[in-house]
Amino acid sequence: MGTADVTSGIVDGDHALETATALGRRFAENATLRDANRELPHTQIREFAGSGLGAVTVPRAYGGIDLPTEILVEIFRLLAEADPSIAQIPQSHFTFLELLRSQGTPDQQEFFYGEVRSGALFANAQSERGPHPVDVDTTVLVPSGADFTLSGRKFYSTGALFADWIAVRASVVGDGGTPSRGTPKAVAFVPRDAAGLTVVDDWDGMGQRTTASGTVTLDGVTVPASSIVPYSALFDGPTTYGAQAQILHAAIDVGIATGALREAVVQAGRARPHFEAGVDRAVDDPLLAQLAGEVTITVRAAQALLTVAARSVDSARADLDADTAAAASIDVATAKVAATRAALDAANAVFELGGTRSASGAANLSRYWRDARTHTLHDATRWKLQHIGRWTLDGTSPPRHGVI
Repeated sequence: MGTADVTSGIVDGDHALETATALGRRFAENATLRDANRELPHTQIREFAGSGLGAVTVPRAYGGIDLPTEILVEIFRLLAEADPSIAQIPQSHFTFLELLRSQGTPDQQEFFYGEVRSGALFANAQSERGPHPVDVDTTVLVPSGADFTLSGRKFYSTGALFADWIAVRASVVGDGGTPSRGTPKAVAFVPRDAAGLTVVDDWDGMGQRTTASGTVTLDGVTVPASSIVPYSALFDGPTTYGAQAQILHAAIDVGIATGALREAVVQAGRARPHFEAGVDRAVDDPLLAQLAGEVTITVRAAQALLTVAARSVDSARADLDADTAAAASIDVATAKVAATRAALDAANAVFELGGTRSASGAANLSRYWRDARTHTLHDATRWKLQHIGRWTLDGTSPPRHGVI
């Protein structure tokens, strides 16, 4: 990346939200067509990167404005209301900025925060397909002289096709070593154009169609030690790392819910009234009004819980210990469950309020439900409910790593 500072126009949270609102309006204009034709948002993502929003959490010591989580989640909600695929693409970017904050050396922070302030974007290459357990990374970092060699295959690599740097989670093993659950892990920051790194656009999900969340292959990629950040050590003590990652997913779901409810209102205004209602307009049907009220409460509750959770994360970061980290994880889990329900309910309401005509393929209103259903599969809420319930009943803390 160059040396220009793209963050100069964003001086505080208000400016950041104004920028996100303006981008959201532009991104919403052709979101339906991009989804229908699977047109990847290369132009929109570069516009996002150039706006300075990608650097809003850079610490002040490194030239950033270090906005709180409460502002960050609202940025994501605004973007997801416009286009959930675009909102999901930079989610891991901010997660790895948090990794650098917690585990990066001063030299790594100086370099990578500088890259981000000049408009660089990170993307993830973390998840792998089975049959091994999800907490085992078969992708390996092997010492090779003063450097490391990185080899493996990742999937669900959202944002990799658009990124400047790809953050690859891998097991650190000796030559010929076999990774297991106990193998230490690290994150290698690899330039998108590194020799041996290939990004394959083979994502075929029914929703989030333009995230390009496909495959990253790594064939003997050379990585200097200066680009490797410890990962396992994150969880040696209290942390908000998992809560921060999860709350951005919740913000995306709340954004989907907000956008779907807005569209449902539009469709209700076009619908024909049911003959038994005895009214001239569908919106005057009392049963339709009740449904609209119920969905509105669900969505607004999810919005409120998102704010509560964001403040809890910020509070825990300011005064971090086992209790504050646990409380933040529970608050984020609560927000995530509410966001999942709101996204699915509001996406269904598009059709309930719009009637038969809303099922037209040309209108592509199914994208709200497809995006909601696809994105909410990231983290099963059934386990979040277990942890919330145990916390409520007897104060049992969530898992130490905080990802619930």
